[in-house]
Amino acid sequence: MKIHEYQAKRLMQERGIAVPDGRVATTPDEAVAAVRPLIESSGVPVVVVKSQIHAGGRGKGRFQEHPDLGGVTVVTDGVSGGPEATEAKVRALAERMLGSTLVTVQTGPSGKTVRRLYVEQGIAIAQELYLAVVLDRASGRNLLMASTEGGTEIEEVAEATPEKILRETIDPAVGLADFQARRLALGLGLSGDALANAVRFMKSLAAFARDMDTDLIEINPLVVTEAGDVLALDGKVAFDANALPRHPELAELRDETEEDPAEREASAYGLSFIKLDGTIGCLVNGAGLAMATMDTIKQVGGEPANFLDVGGGATTENVTAAFKIITRDPAVKGIFVNIFGGIMKCDTIAEGVVAAVREVGLEVPLVVRLEGTNVELGKKILEESGLDVLTASDMKDGAAKIVEAAR
Repeated sequence: MKIHEYQAKRLMQERGIAVPDGRVATTPDEAVAAVRPLIESSGVPVVVVKSQIHAGGRGKGRFQEHPDLGGVTVVTDGVSGGPEATEAKVRALAERMLGSTLVTVQTGPSGKTVRRLYVEQGIAIAQELYLAVVLDRASGRNLLMASTEGGTEIEEVAEATPEKILRETIDPAVGLADFQARRLALGLGLSGDALANAVRFMKSLAAFARDMDTDLIEINPLVVTEAGDVLALDGKVAFDANALPRHPELAELRDETEEDPAEREASAYGLSFIKLDGTIGCLVNGAGLAMATMDTIKQVGGEPANFLDVGGGATTENVTAAFKIITRDPAVKGIFVNIFGGIMKCDTIAEGVVAAVREVGLEVPLVVRLEGTNVELGKKILEESGLDVLTASDMKDGAAKIVEAAR
């Protein structure tokens, strides 16, 4: 589960992690009302207006309705014109940004509608760094990553100058050790107060990741001021959805307007669904088989439209819901049902497919590959249904047939 920057910073602040002061706004009036308190608290006549969407690259993004306007804007009008000039500029920005569609490298061409802004105090920055706590699935532990290349996409740093990414694996039994935090801070070239503050910041961030079961905490940039203060100028946090029952307080932070409607519906039925950009819809049981299915579709020249794992305990109702979700996507030109029956029985899948097709119709080719428990019964259900279904002998045969049929 992802949350907005302003929410992430509030959680950080509650744990003693330094962040700039800011106010969330859903209307131009609320954005204007935030200006003077921020200027008074910082003593700096500069504020930053930030679009709040669940996607990175907001600073470099552009609004569809306003191509000249980015998702993050620094307002410096108050330097010469006073607070009134800042308020006027913030109002003008809010009126253009709220309700408009922001397109970034992570939203795709369709973009996301901006419904909230975060107005934040300006900070006199001496140095920009990168800091993140990510779940390293290879080691089964959290990994603290740092780099001197703050403000730059970490993927670009990893490709161009991978030696500039520093890493420390965190032992879950003891947390981030002092020597690890110091080693990272020294590797970033920090000294004096900045080094001491960075060590405290890193240890607090690592504890936050452990206590709150996060998948990702990314701060880009982490800034150092001339006075040696260390603050999170940005904050991206995602929580492990499987751990949410341990954190009921996080439920109120969920913003369903930022979630894909299909993914939200799938979650309600206990389905693992992720929307992709291809044209071949996939309905599979088991995450590993689903990944292999997508790879095979690509191998034979197609592009998967989704990842969908119905799981081992799915019912006919779940399968029917999964099929409906796939067929509702206008980009889907063909559907591949690939089932290896273990706990999930092939006849259950067949009944779900037949029920869904009879309810919503079938306007694209459908290929079904069944193997395993009750496979003959599943095939019989499909044959006697009278539906126009292509069968496949194995996964590669099924992938090739659906890609060809979709063409």
